[in-house]
Amino acid sequence: MSAVHVNPAILRWARETAGLERADAARKIALNRTKAHTAEERLALIEAGDIAPTRAQLVRMAKQYRRPLLTFYLSEVPKKGDRGSDFRALPDGRDPSEDAFLDALIRSVRARQGLLRAALEDEEEAEPLKFVGSMRVENGIQALVASIKRTLPITLDEYRAESNADDAFKLLRKAVESVGVYVVLAGNLGSHHTAIDLRYFRGFALADPVAPFVVINDQDARAAWSFTLLHELAHLWLGQTGVSGSDGEMAIERFCNDVAGEFLLPGPELLTLALPSTENEQLLADAITEIANDRKISRSMVAYKLYRTGRIQRSVWRQLSVTFREEWLAGRENRRERARGREGGANYYTVRRHRIGDALITAVRRMMRTGTLTTTKAGKVLGVKAKNVQSLVGL
Repeated sequence: MSAVHVNPAILRWARETAGLERADAARKIALNRTKAHTAEERLALIEAGDIAPTRAQLVRMAKQYRRPLLTFYLSEVPKKGDRGSDFRALPDGRDPSEDAFLDALIRSVRARQGLLRAALEDEEEAEPLKFVGSMRVENGIQALVASIKRTLPITLDEYRAESNADDAFKLLRKAVESVGVYVVLAGNLGSHHTAIDLRYFRGFALADPVAPFVVINDQDARAAWSFTLLHELAHLWLGQTGVSGSDGEMAIERFCNDVAGEFLLPGPELLTLALPSTENEQLLADAITEIANDRKISRSMVAYKLYRTGRIQRSVWRQLSVTFREEWLAGRENRRERARGREGGANYYTVRRHRIGDALITAVRRMMRTGTLTTTKAGKVLGVKAKNVQSLVGL
């Protein structure tokens, strides 16, 4: 097997950010003991640059360290991404690799946004959006919700008239993109090995006045996407760039959660809902499920809103959240099993268009026609290979 020249610092960084000690890593990547060295010693020599790894070893490292293979061919260790504000309350014992994946994703989004903004400025289309940074927390939840409602060309009745939560999200996304916000679905770096757990990343807002972005972790339940989108819009209205997790313990996260919750399930309406006793969790869960389905929102969002308005205790909300999460994970696994049994799958371009969003695709198509963007730059803005751009945008 031929050896491959790589920067040994990247090998050390990849292992350490994966949370693996050298002995564990040597075992996972199946390094064999030799007469001269143990497996751990061999890995130490590879990481010191004294021995060059083989391609087969790099492939195993990529799998065990949960990194794209191309990572090991970089000239230097990737720099930490600029996340803006970190609004997350992270769990204890978190996986260091999640931070590395998140940093890579944020770097990618910032690079794409920067290219888009530059292209808009070249077209002299860079009109500042008045709503970005137009509000303060001191204005209050109701004022911010009212401002969002005035800006977006969508009503709550129109949202709820859709047949399901997925279609309702599509309608909301279309309304958000129509006012100049680019909404991207992204929860990994291009493979399931790099999927970012919801505890570390649920959404990201880039509060640029010309080309604001909202990124939603599509590893989450589809019924939760609308809530996340509105939560991140609240950050945009506050002029805040940053990353949000799933546990809204920080005051600013509770505020943005309350804004999203008030938009989708207004407080006065919530007070009219009849609920069974909290002593019977199953009956309560069934009632919440019916409320959520009728309003095209997630069950977890309904439970959170009930907790925030004092209708159920924190302990009840926490338990319901666990129950709903476990049921969703079980359902997701069943759906994946059924999908494995079917031939073919979703068309590549259909999936990519859904994740990228109509607004970004439309902007790139226009800029390619006018010559503002080359095919190569268009691919970078869209996050795809240049050879796929024309088919993706329909040119």
